[in-house]
Amino acid sequence: MLFHVRMDVDLPPDLDPAVRADLLTRERDRAIELQQSGVWPGLWRIVGEYANISILDVPSNDDLHDLLSSLPLFPYMKIHVTPLAKHPSKI
Repeated sequence: MLFHVRMDVDLPPDLDPAVRADLLTRERDRAIELQQSGVWPGLWRIVGEYANISILDVPSNDDLHDLLSSLPLFPYMKIHVTPLAKHPSKI
């Protein structure tokens, strides 16, 4: 199943710099792992925001939730999910 997912990140401004750096490194590593596995085929930054638009390809809603909650930045994210279906006019 394909999902269009918008993730907005809101890190606390007073977050310890070392904790922030560790979170960002772990988030990058996890994102790379998921992209290489094929479940995260699309990832785009939203210009001017600390946010992204992603296309995720997972078997079920539960799998999507498990994937999203595995992201180190998950506790700091506002996430909006749109399930996608084939369009009848797509060639």
